[in-house]
Amino acid sequence: MFKRLRENLFGQPEDPAEDTPQTDGDDQPGEPQAEPEPTDAAPDPVSPDEHDLDASGPALPGQDDDDQQVEESQGERRGGFFRNPFKLSLGRTRQLFGRMSETLEAADDITDDLWDELEETLITSDVGVVTTERLLTTLRERVRVENLTRGSELRDALKEELTLMLGAPEPLVFSETSPITVLLIVGVNGVGKTTSIAKLANILKKQRHRVLLAAGDTFRAAATEQIKTWGDRIGVPVVSHQHGADPGAVVFDAMEAAQARGTDVLIVDTAGRLHTKYNLMEELKKIVRVLQKYDPEAPHEVLLVIDATTGQNGFTQAKQFVQDAGVSGVILTKLDGTARGGIAFTIAAELGLPIKYVGTGERVNDFAEFDAEEFVDALFDEA
Repeated sequence: MFKRLRENLFGQPEDPAEDTPQTDGDDQPGEPQAEPEPTDAAPDPVSPDEHDLDASGPALPGQDDDDQQVEESQGERRGGFFRNPFKLSLGRTRQLFGRMSETLEAADDITDDLWDELEETLITSDVGVVTTERLLTTLRERVRVENLTRGSELRDALKEELTLMLGAPEPLVFSETSPITVLLIVGVNGVGKTTSIAKLANILKKQRHRVLLAAGDTFRAAATEQIKTWGDRIGVPVVSHQHGADPGAVVFDAMEAAQARGTDVLIVDTAGRLHTKYNLMEELKKIVRVLQKYDPEAPHEVLLVIDATTGQNGFTQAKQFVQDAGVSGVILTKLDGTARGGIAFTIAAELGLPIKYVGTGERVNDFAEFDAEEFVDALFDEA
């Protein structure tokens, strides 16, 4: 019965334009570029579009792979006083869940007022109305069938259902047939794509992967400079072209460079805004066609970056990418800056996508692989 309830919860390659690449300064400047495609607004100022860019900090010194490959565990960060990487980042959301948890724990009886408070907390933390209603329906059925009578029993059932809703951890997918795994990063401007790419590249480099970044967002003036700045800081090379260049050409040259350098992971940045939604999706499709000229299975992951602070508005934008871009997983950013971390449950229940990584703070190491049990434990932790 509960299984059924939980289920209810829940061409042709195209040659790119011949733009001259700029690869970490290794190549000489090329010929002037063709007139760039118009965008829907004036170029963004050359400033970080993510709150956690942390570009003002000192550049990371160059280090050999042997010095970087063993990253400190998430539990050793910030002095090593906790093991769960989500405890600090979920501080604001935990204030809501903590109060609810205390109320449930203290309740001798499961009353209508208790149900009302639970519903209000879930919706306020941005779990979403539809997901909240499904969750409460399942909990009410469990209370009836299992003869639960105390608030503490309802609390335990709630934790179980939330963990089940998020699903088992799904690690990053690496190609088993190609020497180069391609990760395509998509999402609207301002959600933290550039920072997430840098944090992900930093983790992969410390895991002994040879990483290359492709600056495929050529339509926003600051995007290329930001990703090149990050590449310098974390010691990862970047393939880029001039502002307004053909993104397909950037990806074409990035694949060539990846093959020449023995790269095993290529991370591709993409534009988050073009003149129309149609143009945006067409550019993404073109990038995919270029990648598939080298590997029919590429990209091996399409990761959608979602800003937790935008709540349901960001979720609405995300739906379009899921429909049009073949998204395989989610990176949830800026979780530390919102009391509405419940958006994670909406993503899992309504988008049906696994959350692969979560941005847990401002620093380059504040980036964790998602774990549902740790996430829910952090929400209900009273410390």
